[in-house]
Amino acid sequence: MIDFSLTPKQEAIVEKYRDFTDRIIIPKRLKYDDLAEFPWEIVKAAYDEGIMNGPMIPEYGGHGHSLMDGVLASEELGAGCVGIGICIDANTLALTPLYIAAEEAQKKKFFGEIIEKKGVASYALTEPNAGSDVQGISTTAIKKGDKYIINGHKRFSTNAEVSIYITVFAITDPEKGSRSLTAFLVPTDSPGIDIKPRLKKMGQKASVQNEIIFTDVEVPEENRIGAEGYGFIIAMKTFDRTRTGVAALSVGNARAAYETAKEWTKERKQFGKPIAANQAIGFMLAEMATKIETARMLTWYAAWAYDNDKRKLNKLSAMSKLYASDIAMEVTTDAVQAMGGDGYTWEFGVEKRMRDAKLCQIYEGTNQIQKLVISKSILKE
Repeated sequence: MIDFSLTPKQEAIVEKYRDFTDRIIIPKRLKYDDLAEFPWEIVKAAYDEGIMNGPMIPEYGGHGHSLMDGVLASEELGAGCVGIGICIDANTLALTPLYIAAEEAQKKKFFGEIIEKKGVASYALTEPNAGSDVQGISTTAIKKGDKYIINGHKRFSTNAEVSIYITVFAITDPEKGSRSLTAFLVPTDSPGIDIKPRLKKMGQKASVQNEIIFTDVEVPEENRIGAEGYGFIIAMKTFDRTRTGVAALSVGNARAAYETAKEWTKERKQFGKPIAANQAIGFMLAEMATKIETARMLTWYAAWAYDNDKRKLNKLSAMSKLYASDIAMEVTTDAVQAMGGDGYTWEFGVEKRMRDAKLCQIYEGTNQIQKLVISKSILKE
C-alpha cells in the first residue's frame, strides 16, 4: 500500500526545522549573502537547538535521522537559504564517510570533539584536475611508520577555512592510482596545511569554499577512515546519501521562490486586476507548483529506497539530484520573470534564489555526471 503521510516524528522534524528557519535563517539570509560571510551565529544556534548532525546516532550527539527525515529537514533549510543550509548540510557531507565506514572508537572520538566544540568539518575530494573524474585524483598519502604523509592540492572544499577537520581523499600507492584511494580525517591545524582565501561566487555566498594545499602533512594511522583502497567506495556511498540532501535543498529553494512570486502576483494589479488572474501568469504558477511537487516526490522516493535497502540507490539519488536541481533553476528563474523588475531587485530575494539554485546543478557531481550515473545504471538492469 502506498502512503505519503508523515509519521508524528517526521511531522515534528518539519515543524522544528521550519520554525528554526523562520526565526533564525530568513531574517538574516540577505545579510549573509551581502557579506559573503560564514554564518557562525546561525551554526551555533543550530547546535543549541538540535539542528546540526541529524543523521548521527544519538550516542554520538546526533538525532538518529533516517534519510527521509533528513530530506524533510533539508527542504526547510533550503526554503530559508540554500547558502546557509549548505553550511549545515556540508558538515553532514564531510562526516558521512566517518558515519558509514569508521570504527566505533573513531566515531566516539571525532564526533565527540566536533560536537563539544560546536564545530564543522570539510570534505576535500575535488582537485584542479579531478572533479567529476574521481579516478583522476593525484593527492598522495604515503605511509611512513604509523603515519601517512599527505601532499596535494584540493579545490572547492566547503567549510574548509572554518572547519576543525577535513575529510581528505588521497591515493596511498601512485602505481595503483585510484585503486588505492583512501579517506582520512585530517585536523585543520596540522602543520603543512595552507587554506587559501575563500572563492568568490555568484550565489550561495554564505557558504565558503576554499582551495587547500597539503605539503608533507603528517596524519596518524588512526585517522584513516576504513581500509586502504576503499576511498572510492566510501565516496560513492557518501554521495548515495547526500545527493538527496541537495535535491531537498533545491525543492525548498524552489518552493520559497514560488510562494514569493505567487503572493506578489496576487497583490500586483495591472489593467484593473491582479496579474495572477492573467492566464500567462496563472499558467506559469501552475507549472511551477507542478514541478515542485514532482521534484519532492522523486526526492522522497530516493530517500525511502535508501532507508528500506532497495536496489538502484545510486540511480535514484542521482535522479533526485538531477531533477530537483534543474527544477529549482527553472522555478526560481520563472519567479524572477513573473515578478518583473521587482523580481530582479535584491530586496525580494528571488534573484538570490535563482543565483543559489545554479550551484546545486554543479556540486556533488554536475548534472551531466548524474545523467552518466543514471545511464550506466539503467543499461546494467
